Amino acid sequence: MKTKLTLLSSALIVSVASTTVYAKESLQFNDVFDFKSAKATQLSEDGRILSLSATPYRGDATGQVYSLSGNSLIAEVPRGTKPVINQAANWVAFTQVPTLLEQETTNKKDALKNNLVLVNTQTGEQQSFSNVKDYKLSNDGTWLAYRLDQKAAKGDDEKAEDESASTHANKNDSAITPDKDDKTYPLVIVNLSNKRSHTITDVFNYSISATNQQLLVSQSYSDGNNNQIALLNLNDFVSSILIDEPGVVASKIAWHPTEASVAFTLGNYVNDDMRRRNYSLQLWQNEQLTTINSPNKDWGIGKTAALIWSENGERLYFENRPKLAAKVKAKEYSDEASLYDFDTIREHKGLKVWHNNDAQIKPREQQQWNEKNKNRHYSAVYHVNSQKVIQLSTVSMPEVALNPLRDTSLLGYADTPYLEKIMFGGFFADYFAVNINTGKHTPIVSNYPFKPSLAPNGEFAAYFSDNHIQLKDLKNNKVTTLTRAIQATFADDKHDYPSAQPGYGFAGWNQDSSQLLAYSKYDIWAFDVNSQQAKRLTNGKQTNTQYRVIKLDKSQVGFKKDETLLISAINLQTKQSEIAKLDLTTNTVTKVLSGNKRFDLVKKAKNADKYLFTEQAYHQFPDFYQTDFSFSAPQQVTTLNPQISNFAWGEKPELISYKGFDGEDLQGVLIKPAGYKKGDKVPVMVYFYRYMSQRMYDFPKMELNHRPNFPMFTSNGYAVFLPDIRFEIGHPGKSSTQTMINATQKLIDLGIADKNKIGLQGHSWAGYQSAFMITQTDMFKAVVSGAPVSNMTSAYSGIRLKSGLARQFQYETGQSRIGKNLFEAPELYIENSPVFFADKVNTPILIMFGDKDDAVPWHEGVQYYLALRRAGKDATFLQYEGEPHHLKKFPNQVDFSIRMMQYFDHYLKGKPAAKWMKEGEAFIQE
Repeated sequence: MKTKLTLLSSALIVSVASTTVYAKESLQFNDVFDFKSAKATQLSEDGRILSLSATPYRGDATGQVYSLSGNSLIAEVPRGTKPVINQAANWVAFTQVPTLLEQETTNKKDALKNNLVLVNTQTGEQQSFSNVKDYKLSNDGTWLAYRLDQKAAKGDDEKAEDESASTHANKNDSAITPDKDDKTYPLVIVNLSNKRSHTITDVFNYSISATNQQLLVSQSYSDGNNNQIALLNLNDFVSSILIDEPGVVASKIAWHPTEASVAFTLGNYVNDDMRRRNYSLQLWQNEQLTTINSPNKDWGIGKTAALIWSENGERLYFENRPKLAAKVKAKEYSDEASLYDFDTIREHKGLKVWHNNDAQIKPREQQQWNEKNKNRHYSAVYHVNSQKVIQLSTVSMPEVALNPLRDTSLLGYADTPYLEKIMFGGFFADYFAVNINTGKHTPIVSNYPFKPSLAPNGEFAAYFSDNHIQLKDLKNNKVTTLTRAIQATFADDKHDYPSAQPGYGFAGWNQDSSQLLAYSKYDIWAFDVNSQQAKRLTNGKQTNTQYRVIKLDKSQVGFKKDETLLISAINLQTKQSEIAKLDLTTNTVTKVLSGNKRFDLVKKAKNADKYLFTEQAYHQFPDFYQTDFSFSAPQQVTTLNPQISNFAWGEKPELISYKGFDGEDLQGVLIKPAGYKKGDKVPVMVYFYRYMSQRMYDFPKMELNHRPNFPMFTSNGYAVFLPDIRFEIGHPGKSSTQTMINATQKLIDLGIADKNKIGLQGHSWAGYQSAFMITQTDMFKAVVSGAPVSNMTSAYSGIRLKSGLARQFQYETGQSRIGKNLFEAPELYIENSPVFFADKVNTPILIMFGDKDDAVPWHEGVQYYLALRRAGKDATFLQYEGEPHHLKKFPNQVDFSIRMMQYFDHYLKGKPAAKWMKEGEAFIQE
């Protein structure tokens, strides 16, 4: 931030009780550039070290390393990104990227190189390594291995080959060519304790063992003849060749978590069809190399197959697939006759056939092919002790939620039977319990829209159906309704979609699978799986407080019976949040963090009693604090944005209550402008989507994009209002309009809003709502609508380009909430489409779209603009070239933010209209 002194602030210095007070500045667009956020935050396993990349919205990041034992900043790395702390926490590695100026001014074909900077966590000293492609640190911090980002130097044999190629029409026919993207680089290995180094040429893949003594390396040469897989002893740099044959390559490498054993997928470039190349799974253990075969002899492994060890190393998870049929070679023009051969000619067509019997429409089929099915693999597991291989997922049940900590069963699912239904009905699947030891698939629930919860032992599963929690005993398939006799709300009462009502979810299970922990609207409940008896563990209903378990380790399988859990507590009326403890032995709840703020637990050290949390409010950036499990003496660690205190940020947020369209009690967050005086009637910028009041204690995102920057408005004379919106199925437009009128009228009645200076801004679903609202009311004096659907009759049969899905499900069961198809209720589609009522609009509107929008067809905006234009209305359309649903390019983000402010400044504050608002901008092709 560049400090600016106004005449007032430089001349008027008032001394009160020896305290000097300066006038604060209004936030400007360039001030936003300087606000930093913490990226890629890492906490060492022993809880001693915190690292992050302090990244400004616009500018060069700074890598930071903190000692949590001394609570001090011990090092900063200019342009340091993507920090990595090794297991022993004696090093933090940063990828040092080029400066922003270099990135913006360098020709893209001249690839910029990254550096590597290591920070010694004991001394704070830094070591730099230039032109680093990628790197790995040993667990104990003795070894660094990195590939130099430069082309490998040609050996004598390659030089001779090149010379031969210049004199012969055909280059070496025996060459085995690597895949186009498989680049090799020199690998440098450094002993960080004595700086001794060793270099290996032409390295494609490499990995350091968990025992810190060995390195597996795959070397690949341009002609493939000298390719090899080798094991390097790091103590003396002596290598043992494991495999030495032309074209050989290791695509994935995974070391055992505690032993000197390594698994890798072995392929060979001799087959130049990457998808059909046959890879094998190799295990180097006890000085022997073993091939692990798939249970089905007709199945193999492809290049993209993943390898994952269980945490204790007893199981190796890998992926396999049926062997692919030989690729059919396309017919090519080869002679005069082929030029006139119909079959050859038609081989060169460009065509996709859309058939009514296709399970998926072609864009979805193509998207799924590219993202999933082209290199589709299935999960299997190798049990190291028994040497058994078990197939886990199959063609008919292709998905498994892999969790390396689970040792009995996994959750599997298949949506294949419902691919057509998904086009209009949302997402459905059949769910199974998959036994890790036998591969058996036990059905849980079919044709189901939500994810069930599987007990650790795989004998029970829970799911939500018919407004209640169902428990299924997978041993006998008996289903019991657990919540029927309980006077509590287990179905999400905020669900206002024309689809099955979900439950509030599951916290998890006890480790022995004897109890299920589940949520009602307010509380955490424990259900005994044998007696089906329920016990309420919290008492949130009495105080309107919602309790939820905080799971910092997402892979945790179950809770101990005597465990004390960390839980969040949010008052649904005041929005005040707390962190508390729940003792499972006594069912007592103890608050540990509370106040008029928002608290979030962020991380726990894997092997230490150390926690990171943030606290935030509208005026307080969410810096990191450290504590132990007692939470008795939290300490602030970071101070990333001290400049907040320089600005007139806005007043303290307030909750405003009003009625929804059906009389329901709703709330919104009101932030008055900085320096607001009681009785002032001020311009208001209303921003909304669905529920917004939960942002009462959120620090605003300091960025410029498709949303308004709240402090930019509250610092410059506007009030910002964030109302909750509810919808009526079949009538989303009118119901949201009435709710918005009620909410905004409340601000007028309170004497806060100037009724002639209220603006509305929304994007996507809120863009639609704002575009519709102005066909029904003249309450708003200016509207900025981003990516709105304007014609539901045309959008209904459109396509969401990013997912390839037909948009029909969105109207029949999803966000658009019509609840019926176009043929059943065409009148509802028309009623809710602003384009049909463009002649009723009296409010100036600014419509914004990216012309590569991958969620809403951007011509929906064009339709509305043309209808408004034809009706003689005040409408301006901003078409951002090459942009998707949300603006991604920095110049466009800044440009739109400035235009949005100019638009509201003119219509709500009476400032002169910007030139583009009065005259537009002519198209000129330079």
